Amino acid sequence: MNSDLNQASPGATATPAYVLGIDAGGTRTRAVLAELGGGPVRGEGTAGPGNSLTVPGPLLADHLAEAVARAVPEELRGRVVAVAGGFAGAGHQAQGADEPGRLRARAALSAALARLGVTAASVGVHSDIETTFAAAPGHPADGLVLVAGTGAVAARIAGRVPTATSGGDGWLLGDDGGGFWIGRAAVRAALRAADGRGVPTALVRAVGRDLGLPEEALPPEGYGADGAVVWSAERRTAYRAGVLPAVMDRPPVRLADHAPVVVRAAEEKDAVAVEILQEAARRLAGTVAALAPRPGEPLVATGGLLAPEGPLLPPLTERLAPLGLTLTPVADGSPGAVALARLARLAHGPGD
Repeated sequence: MNSDLNQASPGATATPAYVLGIDAGGTRTRAVLAELGGGPVRGEGTAGPGNSLTVPGPLLADHLAEAVARAVPEELRGRVVAVAGGFAGAGHQAQGADEPGRLRARAALSAALARLGVTAASVGVHSDIETTFAAAPGHPADGLVLVAGTGAVAARIAGRVPTATSGGDGWLLGDDGGGFWIGRAAVRAALRAADGRGVPTALVRAVGRDLGLPEEALPPEGYGADGAVVWSAERRTAYRAGVLPAVMDRPPVRLADHAPVVVRAAEEKDAVAVEILQEAARRLAGTVAALAPRPGEPLVATGGLLAPEGPLLPPLTERLAPLGLTLTPVADGSPGAVALARLARLAHGPGD
């Protein structure tokens, strides 16, 4: 691993210059303000989803502008000299400047910055893979990264640029082990329990409540705990009649909303929930293994499932142990975006 950030900012003065790092994910957009020369976060703001392929362009620009406005006080916006954003849905540099996700991200980011009067000389658009990897301590340039939030993707990084990827095929075709996959597994398990194909599980009540079903359509309290609580045929029919339209009325990716109930049920030792999380960890480990990792390589991991204290971190660590990787969880990609913004400004030189 190596870092280019162990140096002071060129041309530092009593009036500091600032950089802005943005982590635009499938669930939220986070903007972080920091001084060019280093130091702690000076401001931060959050807003709605930032996936550049699934969020419409005008709405994406709105979310970016909202997050940046909260992170950067109006009086400091003219001092922002570099901006870097990591976007879910955006490809990396090697895929070309006309890659659709990058084009949409750049257009929305440019619109948001112009709206707020931020005229930084350096504005970089990256994939969330790149900013996540750069968020690791020391801001490494080479290794592996795994992002498991709503979706799931792993990549090999060389010189801070992805050279190979595994997974990340979207909710319809892949993203095995991610939040969508887990949430869908929860609803599938609930429906199977309702019609007799599956075993009793606490996920039935949890999913039903998530979807707003009335109490009379839910199984009785205690169902799924020990198999002793009886769920009547009438309630089973009402349950299925309520779940199916509730799911179909929402965008499919909203199935990811049910991932947290799986985590809670697993903490209560629900066997079905535990098995879902174990299988998710197995699939994520397979996504990493497809990159032919070398013993001792750093593996940076993030996302709602793998950030520090993330529910899949222990089972994934166990499954990755035979590969000999050094697993480092990070909260999100915003520190990496800040690091890439600083690097870009350093590359421009003090006179730019």
